Amino acid sequence: MEYQNMRLADYTEEAQDGERGSFDAPFLLLTMLLLTIGVIMVLSASFARAYYDIANETDGNATYYFMKQLIFAALGIVVMFFCSRFPMSFYRQISFTVLLVSVGLLVLVLIIGTKVNDARRWINLGFTTIQPSEIAKISIILFFSTLICKFKDKMATIKYGLAPFATIWAVIVGLLILEPHFSGAVIIITIGAVMLFLGGVRLKWFLIGGGAVAGLAAVVFSVFDYTSKRISAWLDPFSDMSDTGYQIVQSLFSVGSGGLTGLGLGQGRQKYLYLPEEHNDYIFSVICEELGFIGAILILLLFALLIIRGYWLALHARDRYSFLVCAGITTLLAVQVILNIAVVTNLLPATGISLPFFSYGGTALLIQMAETGIILSMSRDIPQKKQDYRTED
Repeated sequence: MEYQNMRLADYTEEAQDGERGSFDAPFLLLTMLLLTIGVIMVLSASFARAYYDIANETDGNATYYFMKQLIFAALGIVVMFFCSRFPMSFYRQISFTVLLVSVGLLVLVLIIGTKVNDARRWINLGFTTIQPSEIAKISIILFFSTLICKFKDKMATIKYGLAPFATIWAVIVGLLILEPHFSGAVIIITIGAVMLFLGGVRLKWFLIGGGAVAGLAAVVFSVFDYTSKRISAWLDPFSDMSDTGYQIVQSLFSVGSGGLTGLGLGQGRQKYLYLPEEHNDYIFSVICEELGFIGAILILLLFALLIIRGYWLALHARDRYSFLVCAGITTLLAVQVILNIAVVTNLLPATGISLPFFSYGGTALLIQMAETGIILSMSRDIPQKKQDYRTED
């Protein structure tokens, strides 16, 4: 009992870098395995689109998307190990700065952002684009964890346990809705709610907050016309297969045609300009078609093992801040995997949620690798033996 109390205490003295342990090998191995499979699947899913998209930046280069993803994957590995070198006290110190940067970028994207499909979510840097919403996700986790540790004995009050968090929520979610980026807003709301639950906020506030979110959703659906179209397409995609239901119908065709063992890696048919976003949000459909039910289940099993290991590390964290950050990042990965799979199988309406480590996109991949680096950093402070924190009888 004493060990459990100490490991969840708000431990403020970080071990020196030379005294820290090694990375958690299972979490690192699972991350690298998912990343490797993801890059391979980007090659398989994207080469047809890249080859035929001559009028765009690919210029007919079939490996265009693959090479960019490979470069970002390599950079991501560097970022992961770089982030794993800093102690958790460092992330606590910079959490407010990261939050300010994310809010500033969200404001900037509304002014100079690149508009794609009626949404302004990216900032073009010339050589690549960045998506500020990805930075906002990790900023919520880092700063909410900082506030929870600061107000640890006052989280049941409105002044400390609700007001500051609600203010940050409102600013970030409001900016995301203006883009509009509803899937990002849903993830921010979900992750924030999980952090507050772990922080000890009373249950009644979740019920009140749930009602407020439902009301906000109703307003959004009435203001933004395309959201109601997506709901209609979700309920009956085959009623308008040539327009609103086209993408999800092609996704279902892709998933269903894979059968038990799949058509074979690289042998999928829907990626030949039938399935939109085949190398991005809908890459899992290509996985199902080419690797079949067995291959898809194995990949989901790898994700499940990664998420379980992440929660295991969180439960063994040496201090409360590390516990909150690790649990938050793990929940973020879990939510994105669940929502992406639900969308491509039409269990939920279509939203722009990528599949971690698989979907094409530099910003998302780099941020995800940075997040895994933070978890690896936290794992280095976990005692090798429980008796490290025990006192002698």
